[in-house]
Order: sequence, then C-alpha cells, then structure tokens
Amino acid sequence: MAKKKNLTNNDIISFYMDYVLEHGEQPKTVYAFTKANNFEEQKFYEFYGSFEALEKNVFKAFFENSLHMLEKSDDYQSFDPRNKLLSFYFTFFENLTANRSYVKYALEQHKNSMKGLAVLSELKHVFTKYIEHLGIDLIDIKQEQLDRIQTRGLKETAWFQLLLTMKFWMDDTSAGFEKTDIFIEKSVNTSFDVLDVAPVRSLIDFGKFIFKEKIQMN
Repeated sequence: MAKKKNLTNNDIISFYMDYVLEHGEQPKTVYAFTKANNFEEQKFYEFYGSFEALEKNVFKAFFENSLHMLEKSDDYQSFDPRNKLLSFYFTFFENLTANRSYVKYALEQHKNSMKGLAVLSELKHVFTKYIEHLGIDLIDIKQEQLDRIQTRGLKETAWFQLLLTMKFWMDDTSAGFEKTDIFIEKSVNTSFDVLDVAPVRSLIDFGKFIFKEKIQMN
C-alpha cells in the first residue's frame, strides 16, 4: 500500500488521538506510530520533534480551530469583548466535547504532576495572547510598569478561569453539559462585572476635580 504523503498537522493530531485512545498509552516509538498510520517517519518530524511537543499542540489546535470558526462570523466581529469571550468559551468547549475522550485521557494522565501543566503550555500561550488583544477595558494608569502588571494580572486571572472551567466541564455529568454552559455564562459575566472600570474612573475623575478645585481655592 502506498504511503500517505499529503499530510497536514490536523491529520497527525487525529492519528495520535486515535492511537492513544485505542491503545491506552502513548506510542512506543515514532516509527511504530507512523507505521501504524501508513506514512513516512520523516513526515512526523516535519511537524514535531517528539510526542510531547505534539501533545502540547493538540490543545493549541483546539483553540485555533475554535477561533478560526468564530472569526468567519460577522456577528462575532461586531461583538464587544465580553460577548467575544463568551462566544469563544462556548465554541472552545464544543470542540473539547467533540474530543472529550482524548481530553480526559490527556489531562487525567498527568493531573498529579507538573507534566499536566506542560501539556497545556501552548494553549496558555495562545489564550493569554488572545485575552491581551481582546480589548478588555482596564484603568489607564499612564505608568508603563503598572500597566504591564495590570495586563499580566488580567491574563493570569483569565487563564485560571479557563482552567477552572475545564475542571468543571471534566466533572460535569449533566445532559449536554448544560451545567458547564451555565458555569461559563455566570463566571465570564461575573469577571467582567468585577472588571467594570467605569465606576473607578468616575471616582478618579472626581478626585482630580476636587484636587484642582482645592488648589484654585488656595
């Protein structure tokens, strides 16, 4: 049988997910994996240097596929940051649900070790970059170092929220994972309510006004 040649990154990811679910373990060697899926070993190394690198990219691919679907929608493009993030969450978790067996396998394999965090490292990188460029309204401190700290805090908080949601989804046994949908809506809306800087801005502006008035009176 002729070897497969025109392989994509998604093809190799699909082969890998199928393999570990069928065998209950990572392939022993790249050679064994490529032979089982009828393609040249060299093709694997055109995409990845190891199975560990592939595993990290699986979750990154879930993110990228979700965002690609959203960005084709005119509605999504017109949304404010809150609704963009809600749309992302619902789409991302639909993708996770479509691949639930693999996601649970991958995360439960390493849930008590640092490797579990490593598996999600590429997802964290692209997700926090997405959060940074989402246009979430923050207080304009006009001090570069403090602005960086504020942005970093936002990204880390958003990442922690995603991890909590993934944990909730993994434990969710409700029909159609409807409890996860409720969790997403409440947690994202609550986080944006907490981040609402309008009242804080009003206090700052009022403080500046009082300060100026006091100076003029003196």
